[in-house]
Formats: sequence, C-alpha cells, structure tokens
Amino acid sequence: LSKTLEGAPRQALEKAEALRLPIVAIDVPSGLSGDTGAVLGYAPRAALTVTFFRGKPGHLLLPGRGLCGDVVLAPIGIPDSVLDAIAPSSWRNAPALWLGTLPRLRPEGHKYGRGHALILGGRMTGAGRLAALAARRAGAGLLSLAVPPGTVDIYAADHPGSIVVDWPDAAALPDILRDPRRNALLIGPGLGVGEETRAAVAAVLATGRPTVLDADAISAFAGDAAGLKSLIRGYCLLTPHEGEFARLFDGQGDRLSRARRAAAWLGATILLKGADSVIAAPDGRAAINHNAPPWLATAGTGDVLAGLALGLLAQGMPVFEAACAACWLHGEAAAGKGPGMIAEDIAPAIPAVLARLERIRRLRG
Repeated sequence: LSKTLEGAPRQALEKAEALRLPIVAIDVPSGLSGDTGAVLGYAPRAALTVTFFRGKPGHLLLPGRGLCGDVVLAPIGIPDSVLDAIAPSSWRNAPALWLGTLPRLRPEGHKYGRGHALILGGRMTGAGRLAALAARRAGAGLLSLAVPPGTVDIYAADHPGSIVVDWPDAAALPDILRDPRRNALLIGPGLGVGEETRAAVAAVLATGRPTVLDADAISAFAGDAAGLKSLIRGYCLLTPHEGEFARLFDGQGDRLSRARRAAAWLGATILLKGADSVIAAPDGRAAINHNAPPWLATAGTGDVLAGLALGLLAQGMPVFEAACAACWLHGEAAAGKGPGMIAEDIAPAIPAVLARLERIRRLRG
C-alpha cells in the first residue's frame, strides 16, 4: 500500500468501527504499511488478520501490531523452497531463530568454561547491580564488578557470588582488563556521561572482546557517532532506547530501517529498545521482538536486559543471537509477572524460562 485509504472504502470501514463490528483483514488492515507498521492516514482496528506464507514487519512493529488483532498465517500453496530463493533478512524474534546457539551446560563444565563477565559499574549503583544479577541468571559462570571508590561495599552486599574490585581511576583500567578470562564486558549502566566515560569505553573496545554498550556509554558519544565508530574493534552490541539512539544517529525512517542503517554504518549490532524492540546486525539481518508486556516500561528494566545479553555473550553466544535471545528472555520472564512487576523481579524469573527452552531443545533432539 502506497497511498492513504480514502473515499467509499474508508467511509465503510469507519462506519463498521463506529458500529463495533468485528473486522477481518487480509494480509494487513487496509491503510497499514506491511513494511513499517505505519498508518497511512487511516487504518481500522481488525479483530483478525489472515496473512500468507510468512508474516510482515507491519504485523510486529507499532502501531501496526496494535491494529492487526490476532494474526493467522495461512497456507496459500507456496512451496517452502521459495523462502530459500527470496532469502529474507528480517524475522519475528522467537526461539527458533537462536535456540541452536543458546549455550548448553555440559557434565564436564566448570565456571570459567561458562564465561567470566565484567561490568564496569558507576556511582548510581542500582543499574550495575541489576545488570550483574541478570548476567549471572543468564548463565555466566563468573561475574566481576569494577566499581568506583566508596561503592565496593554497596555492590558486594548485593552480590556475595560476584567479585567486586575497586576502580579508582582511568589508570587502573588496564589492570582490570588485563585478565583474558574476563571474556565479555558491559559498560554504561549508572556510569555518568563525560570524558572519563568516553576514555573507559575506548579502553574496553580496544580489547576486541564482546562488549555491550548501554546507557551512559552511548550517551557519552552524543553528536559524535563517528568518534564511537572509530573505536569499535570487535564484536559490539549497543542497547539504546529511542532517546539515546537519536543522540547518535539519523532519525529518518521507520524503526527497522533506522536500526539497520545504524548497525551497518557502525559495524555493531543495535538493539533498539521499545515495545517493538528491533535487533539489527551489521550484515543486514534483523529481528523484531513481540513479547514485551507493557509493564516492562519501568525503571531498571533496560539494565536487566543489558545484563542478560552480557551473560549470554560470556558463554560464547554470537552477538546478534545473544541480543535476540536476551530480548526474548527479558519479555518472557516479565510477561509471567504481570502488572506491578518491577525490574528486580525479572532476573529471578529467568531460570524457569531457560528450563522451558531446554525442554523444547531436548524434544527437538
């Protein structure tokens, strides 16, 4: 659809809505872009949308997702081989996309075999503490927190199973990063914005280890995306919300195209957070998340998400798949809590979700 819905068709649909008649849409509700989920002038709210062969981004991206009602994928006689021929590069984020790369626990395993995650925490200690618990619940075998002077006791009291070390100044960072067993890094939650944060990000990225940049580690480069781009050496994941994204990147276009464009230019995976989170890899792959309940819109949940991604990266999961899995786990754990959930509730719910995934994997062989 490339033009707005007008005239008699629009009038008929508006009357049907006014009479509260159930509307069934074919492919997408009239007036809705299947590529972006945007409304072109007007689109009715369908009770049911029947589509064919495979879903469209507009079924998942807002506001389209809210207008499609129940979406049913119906056969239309197109053979599966056509999917290989068209080679789609965007998917609905679901376990089938990444379950094969989700880390497996082995009888001979040990804690270092499950990865040693490192978080560079700040003086706003809640953010780093939430991320730390999430990383451990995601399966990291060991977790270290490097934190500012005067905060060690606060972090340590919450995390008796973690290693908490003093991070007095920039000069101490090389020693903290020297241990090669610290194989996945997270910087940004609660850190503050300024030159010290930029310098710390540069030091972390120089290691070439899988790194999650969240919150202040992103905002510290506001207006200087090229400066950040020049520092990226290895596997990197950025987890911005819309405001943080806008401080670095062009805001033109829909969420899917913006995330893809930024990921390709930056050479890093982007997890653009929201009710319809988009995960985009530098090679053009993208996934749209769909299971985030509205009660995830509360303080601290982004820190939990960053920690989940860190924990999966520490276990050797590829960056795009780790970002997709973290986003799905985050939504699934939150969905089971219901309204009234707070960020602290999410990480303790992760083991049950992981156990469910393990049962699915065993059934599939």
